[in-house]
Amino acid sequence: MEFTARQIAQFIEGKVEGNENATVHTFAKIEEGVPGAISFLANPKYTHYIYETQSSIILVDETVEIEKPVKPTLIRVKNARDCVARLLQMYEAAKPKKQGIDTLAFISPKAKIGNNVYVGAFAYIGDGAEIGDGSQIYPHATIMDNVKLGQNCLIYPNVSIYQGCVVGNQVTIHSGSVIGSDGFGFAPNGEGYDKIPQIGIVTIEDNVEIGANTCIDRSTMGSTYVRKGVKLDNLVQIAHNTDIGENTVMSAQVGIAGSTKVGQWCMFGGQVGIAGHIKIGNKVFLGAQSGVPGNIKDDQTLIGTPPMEPKPYFKSQAIFRRLPEIYKQLNELQKEVENLKALHK
Repeated sequence: MEFTARQIAQFIEGKVEGNENATVHTFAKIEEGVPGAISFLANPKYTHYIYETQSSIILVDETVEIEKPVKPTLIRVKNARDCVARLLQMYEAAKPKKQGIDTLAFISPKAKIGNNVYVGAFAYIGDGAEIGDGSQIYPHATIMDNVKLGQNCLIYPNVSIYQGCVVGNQVTIHSGSVIGSDGFGFAPNGEGYDKIPQIGIVTIEDNVEIGANTCIDRSTMGSTYVRKGVKLDNLVQIAHNTDIGENTVMSAQVGIAGSTKVGQWCMFGGQVGIAGHIKIGNKVFLGAQSGVPGNIKDDQTLIGTPPMEPKPYFKSQAIFRRLPEIYKQLNELQKEVENLKALHK
């Protein structure tokens, strides 16, 4: 697929500077540009690359100042980074979708398969499963009994969706993820632990993306919920009976304990840990490796364990680094005080 600078500018409402008939067929970082590629420049510290890159077209912010002639065609836009995201979406949507059922796939006669569905080799679809129109199930994926999978979903290899779980429309689940594994429920009996059966399901709403090797546990009763628009990175753990609010995003290795409710439009950095049976408000932003032991109200930006506002947190960290020195000074002061007391006896 090739696109001209003029076509791209029309799509992203940009202004062409240079050859409007210049064509591109791929993307590249500006520092790794090659002929036929489109790159972007949004950060001023990368401006020097624009004079040496081999890319054919460069998207630049309107505010970027070019001090000398450049070889590529430029397209000026309000926000180059956002425009690249739009172009990548268009490029991805233009790719042909796989269709058809591989002869090595197993599909239960009791399953319902929609139109224009792709099922790869060695994929398994169980009794009573329903697969929506346009969905793609790649090799070695497992869709167990009575799973409902919506339209235009993308299920990558080695994904497992356990029995009864519900997945909405336009959901992407990356390789190795497990949806609906048992919640971590055990009761001590004096000699060991009795397993508490997990008889609920997982419900994933529309437009969710789940990264590789992420696990979302089924509920003890009822459902674990991942609401529409949620984006989860790789290696995220969502425990049983949690409810993840709309459009919340989580970086890698976040862990949410059971029966916790997370609000809408939250953002959690890598390795954030959330305790169980608590409530996180809407638009809560947690820095990487934060540990949350209790409830958090709406509209807060926090970091650390327990979480605090960034400014006092970094002040505290500066003091923490000086603790050995401060401890030494404290001991010396204590000795001086004791000596002064001894003199006045």
